[in-house]
Amino acid sequence: MMNFKKYKRVPVLNFPQREWPSKEILKAPAWCSVDLRDGNQALIDPMTVDEKVEMFLLLVKLGFKEIEIGFPAASQIEFDFLRKLVDEDLIPDDVTVQVLTQCREHLIDRTFESIQGIKNVIVHIYNSTSILQRNVVFHMEKEEIKQIAVKGTGMVKSKMKDFNGNLTLEYSPESFTGTEVEFALDICTAVYEEWNCANANKVIFNLPATVEMNTPNVYADQIEWMHKNFKNRENIILSVHPHNDRGTGVAAAELALLAGADRVEGTLFGNGERTGNVDILTLAFNMFSQGINPRLNLENITETKEIYEQVGMRHPYAGKLVFTAFSGSHQDAINKGIHALSESEEGIWEVPYLPIDPADVGRQYEPIVRINSQSGKGGVAFVMDVAYGYKLPKEMQREFADVIQKMTESKGEISPSVIMDKFREEYLDIRLPFQFIRAKVEEPEEDTDTHVSILFTYQGEEIRSEAFGNGPIDAVRSALREKIDGLDIKVLNYSEHALSEGSHAKAAAYIELEDERTGKTTFGVGVSSNITRASIRAIFSAINRLSR
Repeated sequence: MMNFKKYKRVPVLNFPQREWPSKEILKAPAWCSVDLRDGNQALIDPMTVDEKVEMFLLLVKLGFKEIEIGFPAASQIEFDFLRKLVDEDLIPDDVTVQVLTQCREHLIDRTFESIQGIKNVIVHIYNSTSILQRNVVFHMEKEEIKQIAVKGTGMVKSKMKDFNGNLTLEYSPESFTGTEVEFALDICTAVYEEWNCANANKVIFNLPATVEMNTPNVYADQIEWMHKNFKNRENIILSVHPHNDRGTGVAAAELALLAGADRVEGTLFGNGERTGNVDILTLAFNMFSQGINPRLNLENITETKEIYEQVGMRHPYAGKLVFTAFSGSHQDAINKGIHALSESEEGIWEVPYLPIDPADVGRQYEPIVRINSQSGKGGVAFVMDVAYGYKLPKEMQREFADVIQKMTESKGEISPSVIMDKFREEYLDIRLPFQFIRAKVEEPEEDTDTHVSILFTYQGEEIRSEAFGNGPIDAVRSALREKIDGLDIKVLNYSEHALSEGSHAKAAAYIELEDERTGKTTFGVGVSSNITRASIRAIFSAINRLSR
């Protein structure tokens, strides 16, 4: 018998004042296609620049006036794609391009670099706000989460001063369906006040069903509650972004329109991560069948369908990729959620982006995180941990993820074994110009330094050195500096953990070094059955990477 007791009911909003059940849909909303972002993230082999251009031109032909093109600050391909649209003058004057970015200064700076020369643009910022994400992923209180959004808004406002085009701000409290409506309103209000009508455009507040967690009527209640409680509602465009985890994404979108939504973000045929996004074509044809102008050019569905025939099944629960995440931020949250679950004693399933345990319906964990050019540090870290036992330090995850992303941009999706091969190449098997041979470490008596005698090669020449230090790592550093002119390194971070269990157990050591002459930093990794030897190998790994 299925263990249904491991799940708990998602709380519903008590909202007897709801009016949406008596409403009718009388006109089409503003449509925003997210095929080039959500849809592209869902593909095993994401689109090339030329394929993205073809898709963009199709969306323009279909009549979309708002098109989210991706996350240009996170991927060189997406940056190059946007610049191609600008440089080749492919964006019609009546089409607004939407770009997504997290609320981080370097990403916002890169985003503004990408949009220079665009006439109409929506800068879409977001951060996760749900109870689960706050507790499991970010370990932050409400005020800290709110400040992420407020600071991100301030950054966009500041950068906008040097932007010549027409700019609209969009903010999404990601994972809205798992967020208390009072807090969602509080954070949106804070964003509105920080923005302070920076230009004449309305602010877009996008309330996503990032994970579809309940019946469509619950989502409609949440939307209507926000619609009725927003201050300055006349200056706000209320947008929805439904996903399809329960198979009711279309119904949720339709009821949200009854509840006061002005705008819908979705994809053609519902392509998107896991079970997919809301299917804009189905929504539009539903309206058309009721005598409503869908405000899209849908006369030739066959031409559009041919582009999507190879996308794959997006059926809830049974779909091929229903429990798969390619998005880097999703991978990171799943990784943290599974770790938190393993440490919990409650036995209740709560993992971001996964409404149920894949194992409960005969699926496996292995496909949950698959790595392609849309992935990030969380996914790579998940693979290295779950598949191979390496718990990469947080500071190192970005470094190695950047290496993997360069591979995926040229090769498409790569397997865990390829990731591990690259890890060995980058960290474990690097032997030049330094190669560690052996060392003798004499542990100090109380209040004395550690003594190290070390044998290594430098550019093929065998060298012996010895030195004292306040520990093995410091002593090895001193011994290397004693013999190698110009080797001026500083230890920034160090961590270690057991890599396996049993009589042949090994340890992994991670060390971050800084070249004090250049300021360059990098990590090194060492593995050995002896933790001191693992630490020394990590030092050699790092100095070889610094020497590149």
